[in-house]
Amino acid sequence: MEEKKPSRLYFIGKKEDLIQAKRTTVTLDGRDILIIYHQRTFYAMDLQCYHAGSTLETGDIEEINNKLCIVCPKHKYKITLAEGEGLYKAKNPMEAVPTPQWYSKGIKQRVHKVTEVDEDIFVTLSTCPGWIESDFYQTEKGRAELRKAQESEDGEEDVNADADEDV
Repeated sequence: MEEKKPSRLYFIGKKEDLIQAKRTTVTLDGRDILIIYHQRTFYAMDLQCYHAGSTLETGDIEEINNKLCIVCPKHKYKITLAEGEGLYKAKNPMEAVPTPQWYSKGIKQRVHKVTEVDEDIFVTLSTCPGWIESDFYQTEKGRAELRKAQESEDGEEDVNADADEDV
């Protein structure tokens, strides 16, 4: 029988410092995590968006269907802060008058538990069994894909920088 690894509290920082920062990124057990402070609540989730690995650090936070969501800055995917649920808006063509409404894609982004103890903030990594799509960018293959994409973007910036110098 497989033994379950005990949950571990990771110290992130002092509550007041994290409130001031609003967003903080950390690496815990090799996993890149984003900690967000929004509307007097702390949230923690995988840093890279489940869809294509873009960082969520600068994503806007919006209320969608009565749920707080982070919006991926690159492709505008909406992810609930509390559950990691992917949301999308669509029309049901079977309705007499199709009207746009929000639907769930299910859990797509791994979220982690945030705990406050005596003004200190801790994160416990999710032990939710099974594969969640954001897990891909925590693997060697996913990280290699992110590095390759970053190198490609850096190369494009360099080409454009050279063109500006000739003007």
